[in-house]
Amino acid sequence: MLVTGYLGAVLIGALVGLLGRLVLPGRQRIGIFATFVIGVGAAVLGTVVARTFGIADDAPMRLWVLRWDWIVLALQVGFAVVGVAVANMLTFTRLAGGDDDKRRRPARTRAGK
Repeated sequence: MLVTGYLGAVLIGALVGLLGRLVLPGRQRIGIFATFVIGVGAAVLGTVVARTFGIADDAPMRLWVLRWDWIVLALQVGFAVVGVAVANMLTFTRLAGGDDDKRRRPARTRAGK
């Protein structure tokens, strides 16, 4: 794979992760790096699944020099939505479990006032 192929995979992964976050309703508590990693993973997984089932070139589109497939893009965004939802659920569970279990100390007051 050439450098342009890796660069394209990174850019497509970032775009797929962003689309996954936009499609999922509500607030997501994951960072930009996690979104990027989920997007790259979803892009690779969606491409592998589309090629495995033989649907990789069923709906091609072209815009100048760009070429993509709507079915593959839909699979990639679907995997990104699932990945973002799982990551958000794991992050929310960790945040909710960690802060609620701590007991709060009463505020100290000065004895004379």
